[in-house]
Amino acid sequence: MASYGKQVMADILGLDALLGQLMTALGLAMVAGNGFAMWKHARGEAPGGVKGAYRPGRARFLLVVGLVISIWGLAGWVT
Repeated sequence: MASYGKQVMADILGLDALLGQLMTALGLAMVAGNGFAMWKHARGEAPGGVKGAYRPGRARFLLVVGLVISIWGLAGWVT
């Protein structure tokens, strides 16, 4: 009986869709942020007030992680 109540509450609040939307948004934000950093570095620009070197391996890795998260979230949201 308790599991039925949890299922009804999840359906009312739309938690399944919300989780997929949040994962998709997080992944796309990672893709956009790291893509922008790679684009700025390719143009020879650096963000103001930032100390440290640009690390292309880290930017590529996080871009791929963001892409995987966004695809995973989109797949969970659609199905």
